[in-house]
Amino acid sequence: MADFMKVAKSKIDASAGELNTISQEIWSHPELNFNEHHAHEVLTDYLEKEGFNVERHFVLDTAFRATFGSDNAGPNICVICEYDALPEIGHACGHNLIAECGVAAGIGIKAALEASGNKYGKVTVLGTPGEEGGGGKKRLIKANAFVGIAVAMMAHPYRYNVPRPIALSMTVLVIKFQGKASHAAAAPWDGNNALDAAVTCYQSISNMRQQMKPACRVHGIFTNGGAAPNIIPEQAELTYYLRAVDENELAMLKKKVEACAEGAAIATECKVNVEVEAMHSKLLTNDVVATLYEKYATELGIEPKNGQQIKTLLATDFGDTSRAVPSISPMYSVENSTPLTLLEFKAAAGAPEAQAPTLIQAKALAMTAIELLQPSGQDTLKKIQKEFKETVSKLPMPDMGD
Repeated sequence: MADFMKVAKSKIDASAGELNTISQEIWSHPELNFNEHHAHEVLTDYLEKEGFNVERHFVLDTAFRATFGSDNAGPNICVICEYDALPEIGHACGHNLIAECGVAAGIGIKAALEASGNKYGKVTVLGTPGEEGGGGKKRLIKANAFVGIAVAMMAHPYRYNVPRPIALSMTVLVIKFQGKASHAAAAPWDGNNALDAAVTCYQSISNMRQQMKPACRVHGIFTNGGAAPNIIPEQAELTYYLRAVDENELAMLKKKVEACAEGAAIATECKVNVEVEAMHSKLLTNDVVATLYEKYATELGIEPKNGQQIKTLLATDFGDTSRAVPSISPMYSVENSTPLTLLEFKAAAGAPEAQAPTLIQAKALAMTAIELLQPSGQDTLKKIQKEFKETVSKLPMPDMGD
C-alpha cells in the first residue's frame, strides 16, 4: 500500500504545473452558478487527457463525471470539484482550488489503481456546479448521481487547517410582498406600500437577532424595492439566508422569520408570500473517514488549528452529499495570515502560495482513498457504513417546503 501511495504522490507532484494552470484558468475566468462553461471545458479536457472516462454535461449542463476503474473490482471513491464563483467578486471562496484539489486527488488515485493492475476498485471525479446558492449537489443527488459511491470527499481552502469543520443547515427564503400601486404625490392614500412592508420585515428580523441562539445566522438583501420614486411600490422582495446547527433549529428559526414577514404585511395592509428557494443539510463528517484522513494529513505535515471548529459556521450543499453517502470535507489553510475578508481571500486563492497546501491536501485525500480501496480496507468501509447509517437514522429532516 505504501508503494501505491508513493505513486499517487509522485503523480500529483509531476502534474503540479498543469494543475496550477487549471486553477489559474478558473480563477481568472470567474463564472456564476450553472454558467461555469469555461471551467467545465478546462476540467473535462484535462481529465480526458489523463485517461478518465468523462461524461460531460452529466445531469446538469456544467456538471461532469469522470471515472476510472471497475465497480466489480472494489469500492467507488468519489472526489468532488467545485468551480463556480461569487457575484461581482469572483473566486473569493477559492473554488478554483477546490477544483484543482479534486482533480489532483483523482489523478493520484488513478495512478495508484494503474500501479495495482486495476484490480482494487474505482475512482470518480465529480464536477458539481452551482454551490454558491444553486444547490447543484442536491440536484445531482436527486438524479441518483451518488448511487454506488462508497465515500465522497473534497477539501476547501480556509484560514486554518480544520479537519472536521462545522457547516450549518441552511435555507434560502424569498419573501414577496404585494401591495397596491398609486401615485406617490397625487393619491398616496390609494396605495398600499409593499416597500414599507419589506422595510418593516427587514427591521423586525434585525430586532429579533438578540433572541437568536449564538450559532444561528440570518442575513438578507432587498431584491426588489419598487419601480420609481413617484409610484407607491406595488411589489417588493427580500432574499434571506437562514443558518442553524441542525434542521430542527432551522425550522424554528424559519418560523420566526415568517412571523416577521406576516406581521409586516398586516401592519402595511399588504399580502406576503414566503417561498423556500433552497435548503441544505448540515455537514455530517464521517468520523471513521476523518480519522483516516487525519492520519495522512499529519504524516504530510498538516497541523490542525485546535478549537477553531466553531469559527467555521458556514453552509454548503456538500452537507446534502454527507446525508447521501459517508463524507469528509476538511478545510485547509492557504496562508496563515490570510484575513477573512472576501476580496483578500480571493487574492490568496489565486496566489502562488496557495499551490503547495492545495497539493498536500490532494495527497492526503488520495492516500485516504487508496487505503479504502485496498482489500484490507473492507473492514474499515464496513465501519464507515455502520456509522453513516446510525448517524443519518437519528437525524430526521422536517418538511420545510423544499
